[in-house]
Amino acid sequence: MSELFDAVDALVASRSPLPAPAERKRLRQAHGLTLEEVATTLDVRRATVGAWESGKTEPRPPQREPYAHLLKQLARLYPSPTTTEGGTPAILTATAPAVASAPAEAAPSAPATTVAAAVPAPAAAPPSPAAAPRSARGSRRLGAPRAAAAHSPAPAGSGPYGHGPLLVLDADDEQQVTGYGTGGLLLDVPARSLPALVEWALGEARVGAEKLHASGKDADPLLVLTAAACERYGLPAALSDAERSAGRLPEGHKVIKLLERAGWKLTRRGLGPWARIYRPVTGGRRQCVQLCIPSWNALDDRSWGHAATLEPAELARVLGVYAHRVTTPVGSTAVSGLELMTALNPPTRASEPDQDGKRHSEHRPGSLGTQALDPAPCEAVDGHPVLAHLPRFHTRGPQERLFEEAYDWARDLTDAECMQPHLVGIDVNLAFGAAANGAVVGLDAPPEHVTRPVFDPAVPGSWLVDLSHVDLSRVKVAKQWRDLEGDLLPSPFTPTGENPEGPAWYATPTVAYAVELGYDVTPVEAWLRPRSGRFLDGWYKRLRDAYVATMADLGVAEKLPPGEFLEAMDGYKGRDPELGIVVDAVKMTVKGGIGKLQEKARGGGWVPGQAWPALARPTWRPDIRAAVISRARINMHRKMVALAAATGRYPVAVLSDCAVYTADGPSPLDVLPYDQDGKTVPGSFRLGVSPGMVKHEGTQDVLWGVGVLEQLGAKGKVANLARYIKTGEVTARDTGE
Repeated sequence: MSELFDAVDALVASRSPLPAPAERKRLRQAHGLTLEEVATTLDVRRATVGAWESGKTEPRPPQREPYAHLLKQLARLYPSPTTTEGGTPAILTATAPAVASAPAEAAPSAPATTVAAAVPAPAAAPPSPAAAPRSARGSRRLGAPRAAAAHSPAPAGSGPYGHGPLLVLDADDEQQVTGYGTGGLLLDVPARSLPALVEWALGEARVGAEKLHASGKDADPLLVLTAAACERYGLPAALSDAERSAGRLPEGHKVIKLLERAGWKLTRRGLGPWARIYRPVTGGRRQCVQLCIPSWNALDDRSWGHAATLEPAELARVLGVYAHRVTTPVGSTAVSGLELMTALNPPTRASEPDQDGKRHSEHRPGSLGTQALDPAPCEAVDGHPVLAHLPRFHTRGPQERLFEEAYDWARDLTDAECMQPHLVGIDVNLAFGAAANGAVVGLDAPPEHVTRPVFDPAVPGSWLVDLSHVDLSRVKVAKQWRDLEGDLLPSPFTPTGENPEGPAWYATPTVAYAVELGYDVTPVEAWLRPRSGRFLDGWYKRLRDAYVATMADLGVAEKLPPGEFLEAMDGYKGRDPELGIVVDAVKMTVKGGIGKLQEKARGGGWVPGQAWPALARPTWRPDIRAAVISRARINMHRKMVALAAATGRYPVAVLSDCAVYTADGPSPLDVLPYDQDGKTVPGSFRLGVSPGMVKHEGTQDVLWGVGVLEQLGAKGKVANLARYIKTGEVTARDTGE
């Protein structure tokens, strides 16, 4: 008889009542438990617990009873706003009628893809949903819909891309795959192999994005595979050391062979963290799907923070906001930033109809064209084929090489500065983006060499000129001569801030600034761009709007008074950590996109003098990168000069877009002279969220700064305090790298 009673107990335990799926997640989060912690305790996978909380599957013995016990304990600690009189949450009944699934079973002709529900992550813990019957076996219906997450882009709903630009795919223990889309969309994914998944993505999934320019191309569908989804489709959850070193799976991998047999191809980078699977264009139809695999380090934490550790729905939200506001990611943020330039300014367009009524592809004015250009010798990086004639170990000096880079300059504190208690760092928002705005750069024509040219600030190019005569002790500020303490300012002409000695190569904005300061210039020679335009204006506007909109979602609006702006910036990322990831990704898109314009050779097989793959791109343009960085450095110097002329304050350190000043108080308002009407020195730093304006980077004691200078000081070199001002932590010796 005891065996029968045990069997009865086991039967009852197999149907232990459970709260509704959304309530399960609320209870776990209320106690600060992660999916991994619950999964480890119950000896299941993280994806399994996630499926229980989304309602895709239900727990089975032997895990069901301990899981129910866990939730019961948590419910006592964190009662739901909608509880029964006995104090227990409303529960999902153990058995349920199967009426809801009957229509689906009676309609075998329905498409394989079904929209499960639109379920974005809630902005705050919602009240527990009402009790709902469990769906019959085989149904993919969620237990209850949740409130839409704040600032989540909704899927388009109709059209060829009605389900948005991307899906994050996750698999449960039963090998069922769910696609998490933007706006909380959930899709059942019927594909059982990677080739079938690619076909599904291009057909039934309705995933992708409209082109950003009338002459451009639509964005390819992006599928983001979790580790569980990788295993479901025959891919490793993580790369081996050899695969990680190669950046891809070996050519003979079984999944790659499956793709080849199905007629699919991979680009030169192969099946790696970011993979592009395509078929050659046929009948004018483009067939291409982009894969992103976070567990293979596709989402670098330098750009994407902790995005790779997010749950599928949360990751879909982060990438979805980025895709809607910037572009569908196609690789690192640097690669995406570079691709965005072409998407917004395509190289070709459709011609007017010819005599037969046919249109043809033709060059689009204002673009970089379809052909790569060789740089001027002074603009080329070491090892470029145009420098192949130089001796192997030749080191080029300022008269041979254009060297426009961001600031890394510092000096010792004066006695008066040591008497002030604080060091305050201010940081320019999207400094390289602001510098790109309005920049006139060369377009699709090669540079032309000119000897003894007359300087023209409207002509982009590189100029060999001597600027060593510019004396920062006496310069023009707003067209008026002013006397300054020039030794306390960095030189605007070199990234180290040291005064130049003799002729050197400079980009047009740098030479133009020497003229602005009141000094004549006499170039010796120049490489000039005959066709020019504001190629980056659309790129800047797109990224500027994305940054400002996301900051507004985080509670930092434009045109706030200085005090309110600083208050809004205090802890702004904590208001929505997922949007905080997007903000950082936008910043890295700006920096990385500009950096990619001069991508250097990579790989052990490259030999100096040989071309590398990046040189075949029309967007390999070191001259454009130099012009943007020159403008960013000059913009920084112009603001420092204006502040010095008005207040007598001078920076003690500058690192790229961050400047450090001594002050009597800890706030940027103790550095920047705002009046009661919220106005400050014209042409100087202004607090605000817009690109080119500044925010508070960090504050430390002057005694801290003196200690760092003593700790890291080397022979003839001063440690750059701007490198450590944010946190005050000095983690490594300042090498100036």
